[in-house]
Amino acid sequence: MDEELFKKGLEKRKDTLGKEYVEKNLENADDFTLPFQKAMTEWCWGFGWSDETIDAKTRSMMNLSMIGALGKMAEWEIHCKGAITNGVTTNEIRAIIHVIAIYCGVPQAIECFKVARKVLEEKEML
Repeated sequence: MDEELFKKGLEKRKDTLGKEYVEKNLENADDFTLPFQKAMTEWCWGFGWSDETIDAKTRSMMNLSMIGALGKMAEWEIHCKGAITNGVTTNEIRAIIHVIAIYCGVPQAIECFKVARKVLEEKEML
């Protein structure tokens, strides 16, 4: 493991997803899941998210599109929260869901709208 990349990744992960969420995931990791948590933090967040070529807001918008296309709604929810943290607006989330509808189908867009509504209501943005 690259300790420096892990530290950078941990900082980016906490900045986007929230300190409490990230620390809970790491604390709940056991011998079975901890290696994945460490690798994912180093690779996804240290290598990927720490590359400043794409700003955090744009990266969040890309992630919402890709995760929405894959239909991974639990991940979509946490990344929707992170996207808001990174400055993505309600109108931008709606536009992302419209793209998901066009390229992935209306049923998938409906799922995204359900989750987005929940997140936006929790954040008192609707």
